[in-house]
Amino acid sequence: MSIHSGHWHRARQLLTLGFFILVPVLLYTLLKNLDWQEVRHALAAYRWQTLALAGLVSASSFALFSCFDLVGRRYTGHQLPATQVLPLAFVCYAFNLNLSAWVGAIALRYRLYTRLGLSLATITRILSLGLLTNWTGYLCLAGALFLCGLPPLPAGFEIGSSGLRLTGLLLVLTVLGYLLACGFARRRTWQLRDHEITLPSLPMAALQLLMGASNWALMALVVYTLLPDKVGYPTILAVLMISSIAGVITHIPAGVGVLETVFLTLLHAHYGKGTLLAALIGYRAVYFLVPLLVAGVVYLLLERLTSQRNGVTSSQS
Repeated sequence: MSIHSGHWHRARQLLTLGFFILVPVLLYTLLKNLDWQEVRHALAAYRWQTLALAGLVSASSFALFSCFDLVGRRYTGHQLPATQVLPLAFVCYAFNLNLSAWVGAIALRYRLYTRLGLSLATITRILSLGLLTNWTGYLCLAGALFLCGLPPLPAGFEIGSSGLRLTGLLLVLTVLGYLLACGFARRRTWQLRDHEITLPSLPMAALQLLMGASNWALMALVVYTLLPDKVGYPTILAVLMISSIAGVITHIPAGVGVLETVFLTLLHAHYGKGTLLAALIGYRAVYFLVPLLVAGVVYLLLERLTSQRNGVTSSQS
């Protein structure tokens, strides 16, 4: 490890530690005068139709999320059927959202795919394309929202409206650069250590962009469904964009505390703290906990089916 990389590694560790300290402090400051009776009242006031709609949107998001791996199948050319790919991808994404990428995106995906016969190189390409699909969609959507000046920032934020718009422009230009590279780059393949990186075609890159952006839009729609109609959906979506990247920076699983801090900071002028917190509790239940419970059952079934399939194959050979 070089001196520069060592310094950068220590700087990242200090930054992460700083966020771990800062987020609870900010959250405590925002919630110290919270009326918990308001939270209980807001939770009890949810109609079953509202919760059912939020659950339907959440299911749609996970269905789309799982289809990222179908794009990965097309990209790598492996022959596993969709009936095996989709439940596997659902399990990985549910665990990823709740327990970090190391558990869901990496450990579980490598275990489940290798048991189905895929090589490590193929799994790495599927994983890479899925990450790229997610984050190109994020960059496109967040960039467009920030360019439009969303979300409105409270007074005192150092970045300001101009800084937010400039950030949005950089994000959009990054996505355009990716699309141009996929469409017109003469060199399509690079070797990075033991892995081969190949640019997808322009139509596939456009599909990635559409799928990634649509999934982020569905995530925000779950929160919007659980909130009173005081703030427009684009604002809720923009706040989710900021809270999500803040969660990634802090490396806190599921962004616990980060999501709440960002929403309470940016939307406290429009909603009571209790109303906001109730909606976020509902969001965590519908979009994080329920899918995780279902994914746990599906994972056990996948392990059992794979063991049975491998046992039959061994006996026949």
